Amino acid sequence: MRSMRAEGGDMQRRRMLQATAACLALPMARLWAAPVAGRPKFILVFLRGAYDATNLLVPHACDFYYEARPNIAVPRPGSGADAAIELDADWALHPALRASLLPLWRQGQLAFVPFAGTEDLSRSHFETQDHIELGQGPDPHDFRDGFLNRLLTQLGASPGGVRPIAFSAQLPLSMRGPWRVPNMAVAQAGRGGIAPGDQALLERMWSDTAQEGSVREGFATQAAVTRDMRQASWTQEMRAASRGAVAPRGFVAEAARIGALMRDSFDIGFIDVGGWDTHVYEAGANGSQGQLATRLQSLGEGLAALRAALGPSWRDTTVVVLSEFGRTFRENGNRGTDHGHGSVYWVLGGGVRGARVVGEQVALSPATLNQNRDYPVLTNDRDLLGGLFGRLWGLRPSQLQAVFPGSRPRDLGLV
Repeated sequence: MRSMRAEGGDMQRRRMLQATAACLALPMARLWAAPVAGRPKFILVFLRGAYDATNLLVPHACDFYYEARPNIAVPRPGSGADAAIELDADWALHPALRASLLPLWRQGQLAFVPFAGTEDLSRSHFETQDHIELGQGPDPHDFRDGFLNRLLTQLGASPGGVRPIAFSAQLPLSMRGPWRVPNMAVAQAGRGGIAPGDQALLERMWSDTAQEGSVREGFATQAAVTRDMRQASWTQEMRAASRGAVAPRGFVAEAARIGALMRDSFDIGFIDVGGWDTHVYEAGANGSQGQLATRLQSLGEGLAALRAALGPSWRDTTVVVLSEFGRTFRENGNRGTDHGHGSVYWVLGGGVRGARVVGEQVALSPATLNQNRDYPVLTNDRDLLGGLFGRLWGLRPSQLQAVFPGSRPRDLGLV
């Protein structure tokens, strides 16, 4: 006969597993009251690893682009089914985003800012990621104080005020500071998870209940993301540069859940997506194929799912997609690209004044490249975000200086 102590231990374990299943099915959605209707929502999507912006927003009118990338350039618009999609006389979109984000562009809800980035010239993933997230200027000094947390201070974050969350395994630097910000991992692949025996017990416990489908969906998502990550041929550097961020396919799997949480419970969100350090075999037969195309397609699908899940809240939501830096304008000897400088930022949302490529631009040539190798930075990240925050929340110049010390906020008319 089993002892009372053993039965008590089983009951305690059973309750712990039941709580875990509840988090899988409804992660935090019931812990917060609904945000105020009409209040601006802001989501920062950080692409860790430095994505190749030059093959995302293609300078199709530039012969130098095709000379510099004889193997990995995206074909010119009109040259076939896998050609770049013309946006205007100078720029075209990678065809991997045709189904997901081109409709947003045509609806005027997506804009791009080329030649954007930081003052940091180290070309170090870690230094430049920290530089952006701290937002303290050319010489960041306080690693306990990120720009999104300083924004919360200016907005008066409180249990009844603006509600932030980071969808990341660890609290990102940008969210660190005096205001307490919750964080939750987007996907638990590679981080342990629940043992198979416990999974079977949980599925039996929740069978024939209203939550049965959500619990099974949670386990299926975890299994798919784990399988994807185990099969991925990432280099050690790419893993390190991603800093534990979810892979693009994992983001697709969880984007609807993130969108529902942002819709119902939060106002400011942070998401990081890894796997963008493409030194080797970035493209297949051309820039429309290969690992970059696959990841862009997943990212676009995730953003489209996020938009759908936000529902009516999309009209109040602004999403900024950025990365630590761009990549070299010329391809390298491995049909990839190396660490660069300037990048392309994305701004999308229901209130965005899109279907435009905005910000200062320059004709591309060896003479106009930064150090004859990569995009120059003509729009500073802190200035761009400061101008955007000023429009979204009506912040005064003194408040914007508190968020981004020493910056010169630029209103690009994005919202």
